[in-house]
Amino acid sequence: MTSMQSYKPHWIREDFIDFIAEKVHPTWALKKVKAEVINIQLIGDDFYKIQLRPNFNFQAKSFQPGQHVAVIVRLDGVLHQRHYSIVTILKNGDVIIAVKQQGKVSRAITSLQLGAVVELSQPQGEFILLNSPKPVLFLASGSGITAIYSLLQKAVVQFKHPIDLVYFTRDDAFHAELKTLALMHPHFKYHHFNTVEHKQHLSVQLLNKIVPDYEQREIYACGAAGMMKAAQRIANKLSVKSSFHSEYFQIVVDEKVKAQPVQFLRSHREFEATSTILESAEQAGLRPANGCRMGICNTCSCTKVSGSVKNILTGEIDHENNTPIKLCISQAVSPVVINL
Repeated sequence: MTSMQSYKPHWIREDFIDFIAEKVHPTWALKKVKAEVINIQLIGDDFYKIQLRPNFNFQAKSFQPGQHVAVIVRLDGVLHQRHYSIVTILKNGDVIIAVKQQGKVSRAITSLQLGAVVELSQPQGEFILLNSPKPVLFLASGSGITAIYSLLQKAVVQFKHPIDLVYFTRDDAFHAELKTLALMHPHFKYHHFNTVEHKQHLSVQLLNKIVPDYEQREIYACGAAGMMKAAQRIANKLSVKSSFHSEYFQIVVDEKVKAQPVQFLRSHREFEATSTILESAEQAGLRPANGCRMGICNTCSCTKVSGSVKNILTGEIDHENNTPIKLCISQAVSPVVINL
């Protein structure tokens, strides 16, 4: 018989502690960041500002403007994760995000009741403001204004050199706030284009007209696919490409690429890929791990053993063997073998 003196109890599991804690308060947890929905405000067509109150596990002090959080919700018994830029963090620690209803998860988040609880990641991402002496040019469209507005709030206070924002929008989200910033900070110029009223697109000609010294600036771009492709083309012509910084919130596959066979090596599964490898795998009944589905997080990263894939954000094609790829932004342009 084992004596009581030699008995060593096992540590209580974290999920059990969380189960007990949430009975006392719905956001209490040992390590997880849980947050209560405090307010949901419509700021544009299908565009909502959501105020979340996280528990004490959230590291608000680590946040840098331009970063995002993963929001995790349970739908039909399955956990889903999507990434949203942080607009700001209030003095009381509340987190403000902006969500465009562009999919099942986003629609569910914007339809939550006040008092509902979601899980958050810590602030993450590298789309942050550099401490550069150069003037700054911000380019934004659609929901990309969320990350840009976050950066801009810091830039107008931190910098005294010229700052310009070129914003293409259909719903004028954050338009009032941006006009107010321009009035408060004379070194900030706001160039607003409502694309419903005027069919204006980003081009070299437009930049030469409104920000003629754009080639000498730090450029930050975030927005829909059309603007981002134009911004990337402009950046490729710049003498200093390192001055171009981007974050993507919408991905578009190349519809001209023919279906290619993709093999998951360890799973012994093969399927035809017509869109991204992640979407094609899911259509074939597979369930690879994934998170943001926009190339931001690394949840779907894996090793491409052989074959060629196109990065649909940058347009670059990777022909090398045994290289890391992200399934959500990779499109097969030849037969591909992946170590999954």
